[in-house]
Amino acid sequence: MVQDPAQQAPSVTPATPARTLLPTILPALAVGIMSSLVLVGVEVAAEQLQEVLWGPLPDALGIGRYSVAWMFVMLFATGVAVGFVVWKAPGHAGPDPATVGLDAPVLPPVVLPGLVLVTMLMLAGGPSLGPENPVITVNVALAAWLGARLVPRAPGRVWPALAEAATIGALFGTPVAAALVISEALAARETRGLLWDNVFAPLTAGTAGALTATLIDHPSFDLDLPAFGRPGWSDLLAAMVVASVAALLGMAAVRTFPYVHGAFRRLRHPMLMLPAGGLVLGALAALGGHLTLFKGLDEIAELARDPDSRSAGEYALLTVVKLAALLVAASCGFRGGRIFPAVFVGTALGLGAHAAVSGVHPSVGVSAAVLGLLLAITRQGWVSLFVAAVLVASPGIIAVLCIASLPAWLLVTGRPQMQLRADGTPVR
Repeated sequence: MVQDPAQQAPSVTPATPARTLLPTILPALAVGIMSSLVLVGVEVAAEQLQEVLWGPLPDALGIGRYSVAWMFVMLFATGVAVGFVVWKAPGHAGPDPATVGLDAPVLPPVVLPGLVLVTMLMLAGGPSLGPENPVITVNVALAAWLGARLVPRAPGRVWPALAEAATIGALFGTPVAAALVISEALAARETRGLLWDNVFAPLTAGTAGALTATLIDHPSFDLDLPAFGRPGWSDLLAAMVVASVAALLGMAAVRTFPYVHGAFRRLRHPMLMLPAGGLVLGALAALGGHLTLFKGLDEIAELARDPDSRSAGEYALLTVVKLAALLVAASCGFRGGRIFPAVFVGTALGLGAHAAVSGVHPSVGVSAAVLGLLLAITRQGWVSLFVAAVLVASPGIIAVLCIASLPAWLLVTGRPQMQLRADGTPVR
């Protein structure tokens, strides 16, 4: 029997013509620049406020900047201030942050001022969350609102993708992170055309966002850890063990997340939930010290400055306290992301592994632990690999991390991530 030639030919995904892609460049550049400026503006304003709240103000009151009393006061006051804005602002400063990930909802513009304000208050006041989730939400809403008015013929779904890619590019100072996030998101959707046709516009937006942030703010994630040369078998074994332990620790936090969130939800009112969360965070700060405050990026640089300056027990305390602070801050209603605090937790865990077993290279310990934590919390493999790799300026670490990700992924795949649905059940 002769087979039809049409059936014998391999299926080929049709490419998108260049004339279709070219008109997307200018809107993508505009969204990229706008999203980066919003991110940098929020972070700079928060840094200026933080310098006042944790510097001249306690000095004028004769209180130690990072004394137990001042940490309690500041975290409680931050809870009160954020709770008041959430209570009174239009749209209550956005949805429950425990239900929001990097794939942000499109909110009405009236909600955005309150969301920006509570994000700045949170970043300055000390809760253990990063800016990524709320800033992505703000940029998605702005891009969708402006895009619908300026380019009404463009599909509405284009603008959120551009804003997400642009903000992620600006956060990490490179469009590579944006490309990885977008490609991972596309894998879960039914799309037309080639992969690079689909990521063309988001990658353009991510590039514009990254370049804008780099020119203005110069973001860097290299921890300047001891140089890591050619990896050996012992490095590979250490990375696999540390990444797996970190993944298990992250999964323990993920399992606990709905219960901690439910406990705060029982208080029902933001003026009860957020101040209560601030008090718990104050107690955790008193236990772990000032390094367990804030989003954690500056603090991990301080940890990595001298990896041998602390014992394994001290690193273990920092790991547990920061992870608990992340759980509480994400559960009680503070608007913020979970990636940056998880990087601190992984850094402390990895340095603790080095302190406990001197044969574990600091670069291997830190990158493998960050990889395992992020896999458990975000369930995004490419982003986890990327963040873990950029912390260590060594090409040799990439192959080690790729292998270490395999057992860690087996531990986390098919299980919940640190995000909840509206009914409080975990997202898988």
